[in-house]
Amino acid sequence: MTPVTFLLTNFAVASFVYLLVNNGHPHRLPPGPRPWPIVGNLPHLGPKPHQSLASLARSYGPLMHLRLGSVDVVVAASASVAAQFLKTNDANFVNRPPNSGAKYIAYNYQDLVFAPYGPRWRLLRKVSSLHLFSGKALDDFRHLRQEEVAVLVHALTSASNSLVNLGQLLNVCTTNALARVMLGKRVFGDGSGGVDPKADEFKDMVVEVMVLAGVFNLGDFVPALERFDLQGVATKMKNLHARFDSFLGNILEEHKMNSDGVKQQNDFLSKLISLKDDVDGEGGKLTDIEIKALLLNMFTAGTDTSSSTVEWGIAELIRHPKILAQAQQEIDSVVGRDRLVTELDLPNLPFLQAVVKETFRLHPSTPLSLPRMASQSCEINGYYIPKGSTLLVNVWAIARDPNVWAEPLEFRPDRFLPGGEKPNIDIKGNDFEVIPFGAGRRICAGMSLGLRMVQLLTATLVHAFDWGLPEGQIPEKLQMEEAYGLTLQRAVPLVLYPQPRLSSHVY
Repeated sequence: MTPVTFLLTNFAVASFVYLLVNNGHPHRLPPGPRPWPIVGNLPHLGPKPHQSLASLARSYGPLMHLRLGSVDVVVAASASVAAQFLKTNDANFVNRPPNSGAKYIAYNYQDLVFAPYGPRWRLLRKVSSLHLFSGKALDDFRHLRQEEVAVLVHALTSASNSLVNLGQLLNVCTTNALARVMLGKRVFGDGSGGVDPKADEFKDMVVEVMVLAGVFNLGDFVPALERFDLQGVATKMKNLHARFDSFLGNILEEHKMNSDGVKQQNDFLSKLISLKDDVDGEGGKLTDIEIKALLLNMFTAGTDTSSSTVEWGIAELIRHPKILAQAQQEIDSVVGRDRLVTELDLPNLPFLQAVVKETFRLHPSTPLSLPRMASQSCEINGYYIPKGSTLLVNVWAIARDPNVWAEPLEFRPDRFLPGGEKPNIDIKGNDFEVIPFGAGRRICAGMSLGLRMVQLLTATLVHAFDWGLPEGQIPEKLQMEEAYGLTLQRAVPLVLYPQPRLSSHVY
């Protein structure tokens, strides 16, 4: 049988199975658009699935059923529906569906993000929470984050007469801040503020992870086509994994060598190595692969998400000069102009916190939540959700719901202040109107760190600089187009002139 004949035969079989499965369903499924043969509703997703699904929800309602290939998919596009899945029925949706990203990039489900819910997942979560994300750990490493933000400020000041790519510099800062906590050293540059050429390559790798992980890979939904890798996604994932594995493997081996006969370091990786053969709890020992998988999670989920959110926030403030001036006035009144903002100042900056909340609302770093899977069939709002269904929560659409938010497309931080429409809302997974970190058992493990970093960076950039646009650009007309991936990138990088506004000795 020739390859072409084999492919056509598989298509024919897949079509027959598809028509057989979709020739009526004995239960009442949520509404949704009519699927195409074989590929189902995949063509409905378009280049920006979060936007396409939000548009479909306006026609079919906030709980939709799609058929992607042979896979049942349900989409939650309102706060009340999301709460049904992630709170009321959270225990039934704690696992991830099979997917190429977990298989080919995330060490075949041996990481924290994609590991099946159970003892191994609980072990990885416990180790990360205790040694990296606990209140004590965050406080212990506060000075490192502040030092890296000061390095960023110095780099921006040195470039005050020239245009800078803000997102690039933010990514270097967030990566080095995280690396110093995780590895005990910077991974880019020498701390002088210059951009290490390796930083561009690393950012490209992280962005490629997010882009590839955000692709709806045909092979994940039509198993008969998986082996053909028609979109080339699996091949790209394997190549990218090899690059990351080399990067992480070198770090791990270097750390092991340095730890022999040397006083134990206080970074996260040193703790993982020390725990490698002696981990308490039900999960047992950590393997080298699990350690590398954890590092992969932290470097991908903990760097670009924060830097891109801050980039969106600064872009919104530039588009709204009155809001920027109000934020600067608040920070000046609390901090003054003779020092930089510290994390200890953040609780005293309610308007700045509202700016950050509004940024997370309009520009969630993960517009479509990482998929979950129904372990058992269940009923949501009177509709049948089949066992094995994939759940997608449209975080982007929920936070722009006109039934919940007044002027939902407008950047209005005052909505989170006393007297505003949502003064007491929380963005840590308790209030489903805005859930940038997810909710339930699978909520983002690094939420507390991410929130601190975004607040500190936003406050510092607002306080320490005025921002000029390239000639010919008007603040109110600033480009705000989105580029879709697993994380929400700007289609056009934010390029600005930083103009120092504090006392000269601060810089």
